[in-house]
Amino acid sequence: MIPTLLLAAGKSSRMGARDKLLEDIDGLPLLGRQVERALDSGPVIVTLPSVDHPRASVVPARATIVVVAGQMSDSIRAGIAAVPVDAAGVVILPADMPDITAADIAAVKAAATDDVAIVRAATQDGKPGHPIYFARKTFPDFKTLEGDRGAFRICENWPDDTKLVPLNEQRARLDLDTPEDWDRYRNRSRP
Repeated sequence: MIPTLLLAAGKSSRMGARDKLLEDIDGLPLLGRQVERALDSGPVIVTLPSVDHPRASVVPARATIVVVAGQMSDSIRAGIAAVPVDAAGVVILPADMPDITAADIAAVKAAATDDVAIVRAATQDGKPGHPIYFARKTFPDFKTLEGDRGAFRICENWPDDTKLVPLNEQRARLDLDTPEDWDRYRNRSRP
């Protein structure tokens, strides 16, 4: 069993008054849509800033919510601590990546074998991105994680034990952080 950890505790500060994780895509808030996609391939853990945060209302009851305040490293460590002890590892995915599909998450999980520490989704042209699978043997590395850079430093610790899984186009690196990002994304989708 490999759960997915969706990182959704950030402040969305570059969006002004809007919350990027509550932006509408095809009639659904982005966060709810991504949780549903992740649930297609197993259990889901979602980090949120509080249980009263508006994001909590779009998280399906089947997902586990972990409340965390602080930087991305705090969110990742809290999520890792919530991974069941019988899990082989965890797939980490920032919740602001709208093009990641259920099939993409499943492909990363399918590539996770006993002999690999990390499986990273990559762009079609081979640039590493998300989602990323971390085997349980990497979990001690998360104890020293600091700041807002995420788990990239941990990936650097396992260069010879990492497998890339190419996804279509640039979806493994496309995240939406600003109103301008959202405008470009929505304009790209129009006929």
